[in-house]
Amino acid sequence: MSGNSADSTGGLEVVLRKAGRTKIRYPARLLDDDGVRVVVHADWASPGVRDFGFVRFEPGDVFTEHYWRDRWYAVKEVRDARGGLKGWYCDITRPAVRSGGELVVEDLDLDLWRSADGTAVLRLDEDEFADSGLLTSDPEAAAAALAALDELELLARDGGFTALLG
Repeated sequence: MSGNSADSTGGLEVVLRKAGRTKIRYPARLLDDDGVRVVVHADWASPGVRDFGFVRFEPGDVFTEHYWRDRWYAVKEVRDARGGLKGWYCDITRPAVRSGGELVVEDLDLDLWRSADGTAVLRLDEDEFADSGLLTSDPEAAAAALAALDELELLARDGGFTALLG
């Protein structure tokens, strides 16, 4: 596994790429890497507040982020500065790649939000996905992305996040 075992904990940089460019990179603390799933802990990476309407990400928020090498998504548990659960923000991505001190994921525009109480499960950015051109430029990746969004929505509605992230 070349440095990807669960006992190699410490610093890691998460690199989120979109359309071939780096969208954001931020430091994270590696919590676990079992060879398939990588779990990191990171603080809200932007300097200000980002208000989506259904949730606000702000300084002090803490993310426990789950990435897979064999799945087309990442699930991020979001807690406020006092430890209160806000919910889960899910990115549809190509499978994650860990190389040295970086964890690289490619964002495919689709997202899903599940509120802490489970009453809100929202599919997000489907218009951006349609506009991205992935459906024609890479139909297999587009199909995998849409299937991943459907899978996450089902897990979110049926309470399956506990088993997925446990």
